[in-house]
Amino acid sequence: MDIKQVKTGSAYEKRGSYSRAVQVGDFIFVSNTAGRNPETGDIAGDPVEQTNQALDNIDRALKALGASLADVVKSCVYIQQREDVYPVMDAYGARMRGIDPALTMYTPALASDDYRVEIEVTAHVGAASAARSEIAI
Repeated sequence: MDIKQVKTGSAYEKRGSYSRAVQVGDFIFVSNTAGRNPETGDIAGDPVEQTNQALDNIDRALKALGASLADVVKSCVYIQQREDVYPVMDAYGARMRGIDPALTMYTPALASDDYRVEIEVTAHVGAASAARSEIAI
């Protein structure tokens, strides 16, 4: 079995010795991802903009491995400030509606006060085209 690792060249990846994403078989694990624009290095002050940029960054890593946000089966969303929970949930929900992965949300301190949100996901290549059924409990 091969293991593929996606590297963005981030100073954090080098310092912490980690990969943006790692693929093992059909599973892809994407590290905590902030809403920093990879081209400019800028990070917006708005949590909704950060959420959308983080999801764009995650999608970029997934696409490097032949997957996309539509293949996400589990997400962890870390929101630094409690007052940002609903705006982040709304932005996240708008992007992930119809995919509906398992979701855990936390409100911990993050690595930088500039980071209002970070997102980590697990994807399974091919999940986007898998038959889905909903079970009510």
